[in-house]
Amino acid sequence: MVHQKREAASDGNEEWVSKRPKGADAAAEKEHILKSDASQEANVEKAQKGDASRKENTVSTNPCVSEEKAITNSNVSSEREVTLTSVEADAAEDKGCRHTMEDAWVLLPDASMESPGKLRCAHFAIYDGHGGRLAAEYAQKHLHQNVIAAGLPRELMDVKAAKKAIIEGFRKTDEILLQESANGNWQDGATAVCVWVLGQTVFVANAGDAKAVLARSTSTDGNAVVDDTKNQLRSIVLTREHKAIFPQERARIQKTGGSVGPNGRLQGRIEVSRALGDRQFKKVGLIATPDVHSFELTKKDQFIILGCDGLWGVFGPGDAVEFVQNQLKETSSATLAVRRLVKEAVRERRCKDNCTAVLIVFKH
Repeated sequence: MVHQKREAASDGNEEWVSKRPKGADAAAEKEHILKSDASQEANVEKAQKGDASRKENTVSTNPCVSEEKAITNSNVSSEREVTLTSVEADAAEDKGCRHTMEDAWVLLPDASMESPGKLRCAHFAIYDGHGGRLAAEYAQKHLHQNVIAAGLPRELMDVKAAKKAIIEGFRKTDEILLQESANGNWQDGATAVCVWVLGQTVFVANAGDAKAVLARSTSTDGNAVVDDTKNQLRSIVLTREHKAIFPQERARIQKTGGSVGPNGRLQGRIEVSRALGDRQFKKVGLIATPDVHSFELTKKDQFIILGCDGLWGVFGPGDAVEFVQNQLKETSSATLAVRRLVKEAVRERRCKDNCTAVLIVFKH
């Protein structure tokens, strides 16, 4: 996976950067048009049906990737006509007050890799490293590959099979990561929040305290537009935090022989109860098993914000959604909106941790 580094170019001496995959190919857009007129007489109706069958095979091409944005957009048809929502995404990061940046992220608008299929596949993720950057970088390079290898559906949608592949991909990534860390004598870990868009179905997986938040319109007319000044958006948290202090996680940890200290940390040392890597904690209750949820995209779904805990430490879900909506109204650019979100978090709201965000905008 190759990233192209792009420096922020405005508002003074901005230090954060936004990256995107190099050479991402846009999916071709196919239109299937079928028309008939049942009110005509039999011979006219027959002619019209013949014309409709010819139109059904008409294909038009619409390139969707510009130099500034990573976009995927395609239409497919199965037993019924399905128009795929266009997806635009970008990411931004800032190390905050830390000496090093330990986060890593993924933007794959075309994530089919060596497994092409009828289902559109896009993938986005943030890996929030701790104790170093090695675990985050390993997950960045290998987790999606392992999910594909575990059987992520590529032809026909199967929600159960997709969730199983995602969980297995996390397990395999953690297994090999632990071997790599033992061989290299390092103990880095990383929390994760990941999104896969398969056709019109969105899958969200997380392990740890990184979050995904969906902006959904409250409009009842089904034609909501993100930059409509009258459009009110509701924030929906799509992930569940995994911290040792939470009762369900604490009980699981204690059952495996681990303990949660008075400070609410696993063995008194680490706050999260699920993460990739961290081999020193794997025998006392830390696991890499993610929570996985899915939903079908509708015209009410406007965008998803992925963020590490640094972002959510200074932004509430509703606050972040409102901020991004205002930026999209002003600029219509996912790139500028996510850059400004991170800048606001670090420069104005004084986020002291590494701060990374991925913005995924749905264009219906």
